[in-house]
Amino acid sequence: MDFRDDAQLDASQVEDARGGGGGRRPGGMMIGGGAVGLLATIVALVFGLDLTGGSDQQQPAGQVGSGTNLSAQCRSGADADQSQDCRIVGTVNSIQSYWNKQFTSDGRRYTPAKTQLFSQATQTRCGYATSDVGPFYCPADQKVYLDLTFFNELQQRFGAEGGPFAQAYVVGHEYGHHIQNLLGDMNKAKAGAKGATSGSVRLELQADCYAGTWAKNAVSTGFLTQLTETDIRQALSAAEAVGDDSIQQRSQGRVDPDGFTHGTSEQRRRWFTTGYQSGDPRSCDTFSGSI
Repeated sequence: MDFRDDAQLDASQVEDARGGGGGRRPGGMMIGGGAVGLLATIVALVFGLDLTGGSDQQQPAGQVGSGTNLSAQCRSGADADQSQDCRIVGTVNSIQSYWNKQFTSDGRRYTPAKTQLFSQATQTRCGYATSDVGPFYCPADQKVYLDLTFFNELQQRFGAEGGPFAQAYVVGHEYGHHIQNLLGDMNKAKAGAKGATSGSVRLELQADCYAGTWAKNAVSTGFLTQLTETDIRQALSAAEAVGDDSIQQRSQGRVDPDGFTHGTSEQRRRWFTTGYQSGDPRSCDTFSGSI
């Protein structure tokens, strides 16, 4: 994963709230990215996370903490090649550039979504969340939330290969949820639904597919010079690592399809590949037929 040295980064698309935090503000819903504790469907319930816990002190959702000055540090693609923070900025820029062009070509208007980097905990309009949630998207404030320590967990706990494009896949998946929110597809997943063919699983697999379509078109956004076989292998490894069957086997020693919320490792790999091979979001209809 190599950025164009002269690519101009827009750090305003990423908020740095590391060192921030906040109190509890109930309400809303979050959509997760695939690890243990991630929000699995459109409900105000996080598996393994108690949204009613924490302080009763209220703070504005999305409050920016005492993080680094991304605008000063992340100005070019050369910066993105040298810094993880700037790589996230560049990835977000590329993803949103792709979807803006895609929406425009379809006669639609794309609404950008910011990414907030946080550490340990953060306050959102979907509720108070800790790092245990993993990466997630909050439809209520149209933001992607990311604690960068998750990428270490992805390798050490879930056995993914890791690498820069594994991280890019995770960000692309969360922006896939933003696309679903803009298109109204989140309504297709019933609240609390679980199971191998549930709407929740179909929603997550579609987000994987959308991440693949961006990957196919990433170079054409002008931010990346090329994607290699290693890059795609990193993404596929990450997708497989957060499959329901893989997570269940690691955490409880058995696989229970009735508890699926995100899809199997094979499904997640296959739907990312579908998006990557076609480069066309229309290939990502996971709500029709078998998955």
